[in-house]
Amino acid sequence: MELERLAVRLSEFARVRDWERFHTPKNLAMALSGEVGELVAELQWLTPDESRDLDPATLARVRAELGDVTAYLVRLADVLGVDLVAEANTRLDVNDRRYDPERYRGSMRKAPPLDP
Repeated sequence: MELERLAVRLSEFARVRDWERFHTPKNLAMALSGEVGELVAELQWLTPDESRDLDPATLARVRAELGDVTAYLVRLADVLGVDLVAEANTRLDVNDRRYDPERYRGSMRKAPPLDP
């Protein structure tokens, strides 16, 4: 429900600014990629431990970038008519079948694709 309200708010934000014509799937995907890059840049040179315990200024920047990433992802899904929560659950179901807990516990190995 929260994602749906956010999608409506983002759609209205674009509509009142006459930006809908710019919000093509290609443009939104490119903008999303750029925002993910900005998120990565905030964490890039940190050690794993540093990335888990961010100072307040870095955490504020990371939170802002996560907001931007979320906004573009939700807007892209809305433009394409994709239910993000349903798709995430579908992917989790697939990965649950691919990555048997007994076989993959503690491992970073990539599982082979599922047979159709």
